[in-house]
Amino acid sequence: MTTRKLKRWSRLGLGTALATGTLAACGGEPADPVTEPEIVAEAPVTPPDDAAQIGEGEAGGEGEGEGGEGEGGVSISAAATDPVVFNSALAIAEAHVIAARDAFAEGETTAASEMFGHPVSEVLFNLQPVFEQRGVEDFSDLFTGAAVAIFDGEDAAQINARAEEIFAALDAAAEKAPDDGSSAGAIAAGVAADQIERATDMYRAAAESDRYEPYLDGYGFYKAGEAAFLGSKAEIEAEDAEAADAIRASLALLNEAYPTALRPDALDADQSALTVAASQVVLAVGN
Repeated sequence: MTTRKLKRWSRLGLGTALATGTLAACGGEPADPVTEPEIVAEAPVTPPDDAAQIGEGEAGGEGEGEGGEGEGGVSISAAATDPVVFNSALAIAEAHVIAARDAFAEGETTAASEMFGHPVSEVLFNLQPVFEQRGVEDFSDLFTGAAVAIFDGEDAAQINARAEEIFAALDAAAEKAPDDGSSAGAIAAGVAADQIERATDMYRAAAESDRYEPYLDGYGFYKAGEAAFLGSKAEIEAEDAEAADAIRASLALLNEAYPTALRPDALDADQSALTVAASQVVLAVGN
């Protein structure tokens, strides 16, 4: 069994449940790093802490134990060799930009500014060793620039233009992802699965809190997963119809759970159905 399959199977027991606060949460304080023994990266880069996880930590956002980000972070060393992990990290950043753009359109300016800024500390900073190795130029200033621009009074058209500039930078970075022989369809399916798991976990976190941020995070992950699927829909369907069907079914449920960037008065989507659907995606993509 390949390393990626081992990782995805192992995540069935972890990715669909919020773990303890061992990782840095969105807007929270850094936690102690955790190793992922199932990930074995060949010829990894050597960041400040090779075992460190980046991005979407578990529960314990802002040190309060409520909310948090996604299903368990991104391994820096794995991102150096695994295109799914590398592109999933970029998708985390994309998810935050989607959430920021759409929240701004709904008048949630403070949340939008925070969402633009989060990827810099959560993903981009720790991925710099990998980016440098892959020849990806630093584009973190695009995120911070957008975050500041909101309070400088820029309008929706200007903020949307900034978002599009970031998307283009992320697309350019994706072109320099590591190549392990995986097809474009397999990579896109893996990224979609990763974002679907994160969106599912965040819905559970949001339902346990009255905070806006967990819901908005989950909305972004859902939209990023949808974008990954739609962008390579034909390739995924041709290569693995079972995976395509599972992703499509899960996205349909997430569409009902996250109808807009604004948090509904009640978060009453069937969490069991969301969890089962996300697990089915992981199984299908991992096979």
